[in-house]
Amino acid sequence: MTTTIRGTLHPRFETILTPEAVAFVAALDGAFAGRRAELLQDRRDRARRISAGEKLDFLPETSRIRNDPSWTVAAPGPGLTDRRCELVSPATRKMGVHALRSGAQVWLADLEDATAPAWENVITGQVNLYDAARDQLEYTDEDGETEHGRLNPPTIIMRPRGWHLCEKHIAIDGRPISASLVDFGLYFFHNARTLIDSGAGPYFYLPKIESHAEARLWNDVFVMAQDLLGIPQGTIRATVLIETLTAAFEMDEILYELRDHCSGLNAGRWDYIFSYIRTFAQRGDEFVLPDRDRVTMTTPFMRAYTRLLVATCHKRGAHAIGGPAAVNPTRQDEESRHRAMSQVRAEKEREAAEGFDGSWVAHPAVVDTCLKAYATVLGERTCQRDVNRVSDITARDLLSLDGIQQTISLQGVRTNVTVALRYLAAWVGGTGAVAIEHLMEDAATVEISRAQLWQWVHHRSQLAEGPQVTRELVERVIEEEMTRLTQGQDDVQVARYEAARDILTQVALEEYLPGFFTNYGYVRYLTDRPLRMKGPLNPQDLRQSERVPATAAAGQGAA
Repeated sequence: MTTTIRGTLHPRFETILTPEAVAFVAALDGAFAGRRAELLQDRRDRARRISAGEKLDFLPETSRIRNDPSWTVAAPGPGLTDRRCELVSPATRKMGVHALRSGAQVWLADLEDATAPAWENVITGQVNLYDAARDQLEYTDEDGETEHGRLNPPTIIMRPRGWHLCEKHIAIDGRPISASLVDFGLYFFHNARTLIDSGAGPYFYLPKIESHAEARLWNDVFVMAQDLLGIPQGTIRATVLIETLTAAFEMDEILYELRDHCSGLNAGRWDYIFSYIRTFAQRGDEFVLPDRDRVTMTTPFMRAYTRLLVATCHKRGAHAIGGPAAVNPTRQDEESRHRAMSQVRAEKEREAAEGFDGSWVAHPAVVDTCLKAYATVLGERTCQRDVNRVSDITARDLLSLDGIQQTISLQGVRTNVTVALRYLAAWVGGTGAVAIEHLMEDAATVEISRAQLWQWVHHRSQLAEGPQVTRELVERVIEEEMTRLTQGQDDVQVARYEAARDILTQVALEEYLPGFFTNYGYVRYLTDRPLRMKGPLNPQDLRQSERVPATAAAGQGAA
């Protein structure tokens, strides 16, 4: 087995890409690449069955797990007892320093949706986390002033990329390897012991999980990683994002599979809305969602999912963490800023009243508002995991759009187009979290926009203004927005918008609805130039990391 680093080596990359660290990642890939490939195929097979009419329901074969009141997850790890406010940001030096000084209890250092997965971003993020774990993270601004992240720093939780993504810049026998294992493996190898010695530990957020079998895979990765480094079993703690519709039906089972390493579930609201659209994109009109700003946490299927999440977590002793407040209050006038912060406070107070133990925010300026909102319900307590709530949520409730007006407007189409173009232009330029119209947009919110466009075109949904949504209509709106957005821009920015239009067209207007826009965008625009794929691409071209030799896959299946 030959492991090759294909990416360009930038300053300090040698700190992260040591022979020992790379061998550790390769060992994880060697043990689990086959199971990962099988589970990703299981995802696709299940998606086809649901599109063909299969009903979503709680799994009968795991009812004993759901009905057994005796088991709980592990106690919170050191530094994880108080999670009232978690600040999510890319793992850049500037944002990392701001996060560490923000007053939040947790810094969610995001290598997933808030990071454009260019090679330099991925490994530079690891460098920054290496420094943060050692209390050495600092940032020098344009005026030459240096800020340090040393004022009562929060606990770090790192979010790796999802199982569906590959890392083309590291290859084993020519095959790209799992991006999840690269992100997890490098961080764990370099920082686990340091974090433990500092009174915390190696903690993770697990994204895009679609079944308890995928949670079991993560648990087995944790067991092997701890064994290889001689770290006691159960040291790792993971919080699972319930951000796919299928995972909502398996919350108990996901906690059970990770019970020795689990610390909670999070209501990943934006990805969850996207998953609802993607899951039912080819089903009947009854599943078509209205303009994205009309889908809120009080929409019936969203309300049911959060109620079930809180009840499930507290039944099992886990933290229930609320979704992000996405406002960017620093770019608004005073009146708008005050109104936005009032909305955030009301939303966070509602979450706390529903039983959540903490919540995400996407900007340091919102931390204090979040903490005050939770204090109105929790008082001096740091959580409410001991408050059990009875849940009577049914499968029908988790899918319900009862009472929702499925109104689609031309402005809704235009908003989806312009947000996607603006975000994707920044994304191909290397930025993964972008402030657009006073909101922090990341990959998940763009997934909503492009999936809605695909669904509306597929169903020829009728606009409130009268016309149907067709490919021709969306293409016209794209051209209009491209003209507006590129006016007066330099050649570099225009090229980025052209790339954004290409990605949006590929993932929103073609006959096939891709699972994620990131797979295509990554191989076309974010890999180092010698590795970029050119010409027409089909789904198999994007699954090179799943081409595991049969003999290796067979060996892994017994692991």
